[in-house]
Amino acid sequence: MPNLASAGLSTPRKPAILIVDDAADNLAVLRTMMLRQGYQTFVATSGERALEIARRIQPDLVLLDVVMPGLSGLETCRRMKAHPATARIPVIFMSARGETEDIVAGFDIGAADYIPKPLRMEEVCARVRAQLRLTGGSDAQKEQADRLRMIVDSMDQGLLIVERCGRIQYANPACDRYLGHAADELVGRSLAELLAQQESYPDDCAAMEAVGHGTREVLIRHRDGGLRAMDLTMTPMHAADGLFVALLHDITHHKQSEDALQRAAMLDPLTRIANRRHFDSFLEREWQRAIRNAQPLSLVVLDVDHFKLYNDTLGHAAGDVCLQKVAQALQAHALRPTDLAARYGGEEFVLLFAETPQEAAARLAEAIRTTVEALQLPNPRSPTSPWITVSVGVATIVPTQLDQIGQLFVCADRAMYAAKGGGRNRVETAVAGAAWDAVRNAAMM
Repeated sequence: MPNLASAGLSTPRKPAILIVDDAADNLAVLRTMMLRQGYQTFVATSGERALEIARRIQPDLVLLDVVMPGLSGLETCRRMKAHPATARIPVIFMSARGETEDIVAGFDIGAADYIPKPLRMEEVCARVRAQLRLTGGSDAQKEQADRLRMIVDSMDQGLLIVERCGRIQYANPACDRYLGHAADELVGRSLAELLAQQESYPDDCAAMEAVGHGTREVLIRHRDGGLRAMDLTMTPMHAADGLFVALLHDITHHKQSEDALQRAAMLDPLTRIANRRHFDSFLEREWQRAIRNAQPLSLVVLDVDHFKLYNDTLGHAAGDVCLQKVAQALQAHALRPTDLAARYGGEEFVLLFAETPQEAAARLAEAIRTTVEALQLPNPRSPTSPWITVSVGVATIVPTQLDQIGQLFVCADRAMYAAKGGGRNRVETAVAGAAWDAVRNAAMM
């Protein structure tokens, strides 16, 4: 995968810090210090809000005050550690309560460190740096192992490792569903035996080298005697001389899935653009296609600024009309069959642009922001603008089998929150995937 940062398409991703404190003075001082250290900084004044933000943006570290009204710091940490999306995020407690039992209680529920108040900023910065260095390497290794295990044991596509002569050396469990053969039944057989057009893949070295580039449609013989139309992608394993990775993608299954989606309700009833269910299915399909073709995929997440104030001022009927007009503006920018605009929930919308690099996606996002503002829908109580505006986050990835769709959403959400934090009515961009992981680890060293 090319280095997007070196190509000028992005800047290295900064570690993200979530600061949780109900005291405005403490919050301001800590936020200023973290920004000076070069970290992305998010803030929350309550435990409830901290949990919401943490699950959405998945920060690299949480600085958490122990004593807060409502949900205490200890209970906030306990809930964070109990949720799969936030369980591995390190938490550093801050508290003026230095009793041994309080400190022990914090570590017992999963805290990574404890800083006494009053805070010494040099100490806070040093402990944050140390924690990021400590978790950065181990998290990256664990994520890599988890992803590799996912590929081997539970990936949706059939995967074969094939020798240059065409002999199958390994088959993953998904091949049972694709071919009707258990994985161990395929080992030792020739790939040519499974292909209906055997003349296209003769069993010799030159043929296997030719097959090792690109994707082509083939008919695969199922164990039941039937034929299945599939995309076959073969890629040389450069670390293992003479071996190829073969990926099988069932085209018939996707055609059936598309038919099922057409029969299902795919539109949001209010805005008449795609709903969340349709978007998620569409994204999964385009994600797999982007993996096969090594093409960039861009996700745009946007939120209508101060929409609650709009509803409170003008009423929910006017709010519905507002969302309909915003949706129409977004739909006008999803022009290709591989583009999709959708209402994702409430006043949040998403757009997917396949085969679209980051610079082009950023231009589209800015055009969308401008179009919404040009609607001149009055928002009388908005502190940002007299008109309805949107805050927009853009994330781009060239996905591989090691990546997960969640990465793309996390990056886009972070960019959108950064747009809100930067004054709203603006566009922020980010990059996801292997390039993100690389710059993330580098930033933590």
